[in-house]
Amino acid sequence: MSFIPLGEGQIVKYQKIIFCAFVVLIGVILVSQKIQPDITLEILLDKSSKYVGADYPHDLGFNGNGIKVAVIDTGVDYNHPDLFGFGPSGKVVGGYDFIENDYSPIDTNGHGTEVAGIIAANGTLKGIAPSAKILAYRVSDTGEGVSSDLIIKAIQQAVTDGANVINISLGVNRTNERIDEAINYAVKKGVIVVTAAGNGGPDLKTIGSPGKDPNTITVGATYNNITSSLVATLQIDGERVQVLPMAGIKPTSEPVLAEIIFGKYGRVEDLVGIDAKGKILLIERGSDKKGELVYFSDKEKNSAIAGAKAIIVYNNEPGIFLGELTHKLTGPDYIPMIPTVSMSREDGLWLRNIIQNKTIGTLNMFYHPDFVSFFSSRGPVSPFYIKPNLVAPGVFVNATSIKGSYNLTSGTSFAAPHVSGTAAILLQKNPKLTPHEVNSIISTTADPISDTYGTPFPLEISGVGRLNVTKAFNANLVIMPNYVIFDLSPYAKTQTSLLQLKTINGEAPTVKVDFKINTDAVNFDYSLDGNRLYIISKLSKEITGEYQGMITIDGGIIQYHVPILVRIGTSSVGVITDDGKLDFRVYSNDIWTYAKITVYNDDYNLIDTTSITPTKNAPVFIRESGQYWIEANIKDGNNTINAYNTIFVESPIKDQIDFSTIGIPQRQLLVIIGIIVTIATAGMIIKKK
Repeated sequence: MSFIPLGEGQIVKYQKIIFCAFVVLIGVILVSQKIQPDITLEILLDKSSKYVGADYPHDLGFNGNGIKVAVIDTGVDYNHPDLFGFGPSGKVVGGYDFIENDYSPIDTNGHGTEVAGIIAANGTLKGIAPSAKILAYRVSDTGEGVSSDLIIKAIQQAVTDGANVINISLGVNRTNERIDEAINYAVKKGVIVVTAAGNGGPDLKTIGSPGKDPNTITVGATYNNITSSLVATLQIDGERVQVLPMAGIKPTSEPVLAEIIFGKYGRVEDLVGIDAKGKILLIERGSDKKGELVYFSDKEKNSAIAGAKAIIVYNNEPGIFLGELTHKLTGPDYIPMIPTVSMSREDGLWLRNIIQNKTIGTLNMFYHPDFVSFFSSRGPVSPFYIKPNLVAPGVFVNATSIKGSYNLTSGTSFAAPHVSGTAAILLQKNPKLTPHEVNSIISTTADPISDTYGTPFPLEISGVGRLNVTKAFNANLVIMPNYVIFDLSPYAKTQTSLLQLKTINGEAPTVKVDFKINTDAVNFDYSLDGNRLYIISKLSKEITGEYQGMITIDGGIIQYHVPILVRIGTSSVGVITDDGKLDFRVYSNDIWTYAKITVYNDDYNLIDTTSITPTKNAPVFIRESGQYWIEANIKDGNNTINAYNTIFVESPIKDQIDFSTIGIPQRQLLVIIGIIVTIATAGMIIKKK
């Protein structure tokens, strides 16, 4: 074969053509991969083991022996006597320092040591799984932030190092797809991933990555089994108003029932001429004098001396706050005398306005260890699954700290390791359990919990409820999935959801099922066919809205709880499947003009989007069998109506090229093919010249 030599100018010209082609196509690759910039993740800072029932498996000899729990955090102080030793014979059997790039992940901050101690301390302090081993991955030195790249590297390294459980007590209030992909990789490799929900509460939709990932066990925080676990209620003319007890007060022996009057800033001069005796004082936080500090303890003391029965301090800026009566400047002789609570500025101004007429309030404070903490992040994160999965003690948790010390610490960071330790115990008992099975057992055996008025916490706040290690250990039934969601409308008046049941002892399941939900617009029934439990919903009243409840599945020794969410809408989206080809239909009372259809897989990864009109349909093609989630945003004039559906594709479309066997996503593979074609075309042009 002979080649025609090119001139120098021609060579430069065609080099530019090829270079430009590479630039354009590499750009396409980056876009198609949805590359995200490296971001910073905040560390979620802020006599629980017995309270959640960990003593029961300990007494039977199950304490996490033989299980490795990876702690991705600020490292671990493996010189602590309760976590002593680094290497094969120590408590911390391995790990890596991604900050210093060495194999000594020593903690200089304390956060990671606290997390590790709750999981596996074995000394003066006993963790949930005291015989488990720790893999320590140091991804932060300050305790304030960490590179998302380091989180991903640590997850991948933990899988390589043989971790059985990964604990991640850090996160962001937004989605990070790269972290979610790393978590999904770990779970597919058989590793259980437990994450903290975050400390972004009480606002809703504050759970970000990694807690929002459907494959993690996401844990929020409750109070703890300690005397300071107090909650407060305030009722005014039968209306409930949110208040928070200040640290340092004691429970009331009986409700405080009294007239509420305004006490300005609670200074001595503010209360002169005010008949405060036997009253509840409404007081503003801070002062109206520049530079003046009026401590909560001063406000409480002055009000008590004036004869008040209780005080309510409302914020001087938007939102509510957590107050503390006792501090260094109060001195050892100060003892709070009357109940003191905090209130948001918005509620405070409202209350200040209505008490111009005689207003009676009822204030109550009592011990409530299962109350979900004020800071615990809330869902929802998706219309297709429920987060958080459950809650665990995360307030004033006793934990190991650096330099051989101990610390009372708070945050969802310290709720999550209670669950990681529980996972280690379950794996010691049943090593063949999969991550999804462990998730199901821990979630469905949690104890449902209620707010201060006895009303069940919403699912987006507490998930199923508070961790119960004893019930999880004794569980024989695995329920998959561990939640039920129905989407009903006048066009879909009945739906059936399938729960797969598996018994650990191999016997055929026998169950009784009960339903509790906060609406009478839907009736429920069930049928059991071997290992298949069918949950049937029937619309009885067309009352639009979203309703929550709990399915109780009585397995004999243990009652399991499966959260149920029902959405009743005016429209529905139907799906017609034909060997992986999905065609969509919108059913609506309204005159709809356009609908955007989005399809996700059950990792909540985007598969495809399409749009349809009443006269035009555009299918989506599915190339892998499995469960898929459908979201329809239906345009009706200026309004958008959302409708949802869930389907299972058994027979996917077969491409001429089997992308799944290649191991490269179809979109990226097509881009690579495009590069090859472009280079070949450029080469042919050069050859012809």
